[in-house]
Amino acid sequence: MLLLGAHCDDIAIGAGGALLELCRAHPGVIVSVLILTGGGSLREEEERAALAAFCPGAKLEIAVLDLPDGRVPTRWERAKHALEEMRDLGEPDLIFAPSPHDAHQDHRTLARLVPTAFRDHLTLGYEILKWEGDLAQPTAYLPLSEPVLREKIVKLHEHYGSQRDRTWFDEEAFSGLARVRGVQCHARYAEAFNVSKLVLGVAPLLGLDPMG
Repeated sequence: MLLLGAHCDDIAIGAGGALLELCRAHPGVIVSVLILTGGGSLREEEERAALAAFCPGAKLEIAVLDLPDGRVPTRWERAKHALEEMRDLGEPDLIFAPSPHDAHQDHRTLARLVPTAFRDHLTLGYEILKWEGDLAQPTAYLPLSEPVLREKIVKLHEHYGSQRDRTWFDEEAFSGLARVRGVQCHARYAEAFNVSKLVLGVAPLLGLDPMG
């Protein structure tokens, strides 16, 4: 898996439940991570500890850059180069990245760069609830059990102490959005993602007579 975030905590907020489920279902999975901002600060320390907790049993490779928060569009070339370096590492089976419609300029810039480097890969655009009111109708859902959702919320508060004073960083916001997405996919809770392109393949049904 390849995890892409503009800021430390973006990935855990948008896809923390999915990471817990996927890493437990696939022990030893290789997870490569690129974060554009926060390098060399407390935020990087928080992120490394958090991702280790959200990716149990995974082989983690984490790179945290020091681009200025809120100014990623002005550092387009460096962000593009970093993304191309991640591309050289190999072929990810799944990518988590910001959604292209995200109103935050850093998120949006990264989202628009992803398909320039990863053209043929399944990319799930995670959503982050915030003041701008930029949530769109998602196209993919991952139902979460209540214990997994609670674990996600506990880990968010445990590892991102620097964010606890944010008005959107609380249990009600995280669980409320998960409940809405759960309703939309006939589950109790869910994380939701935006997919701009999906390529289908057809596999033969094993055990059936092709002439029958």
